[in-house]
Amino acid sequence: MFAALRDILAGPLKVDREKITPDATLEQLGLDSLSVVELSMILEKDHGVRVTDDELLDTPTIGAMAQLIGDRGAPV
Repeated sequence: MFAALRDILAGPLKVDREKITPDATLEQLGLDSLSVVELSMILEKDHGVRVTDDELLDTPTIGAMAQLIGDRGAPV
């Protein structure tokens, strides 16, 4: 799921792909709460996975976020 999450972050959310690592935090990537809301909507619409923006904001790293999304049944 990390690769798919990286594609979403680098694509629609326009995060520098080279900065997106499993250990990166939302703050390091410059993602604010509005970006996380958009990410939540993309995940539900395009991947059929419902993860709230609060749940995403509570993840400490992008790797943890990918794990959460994968646990919700997102295709790898």
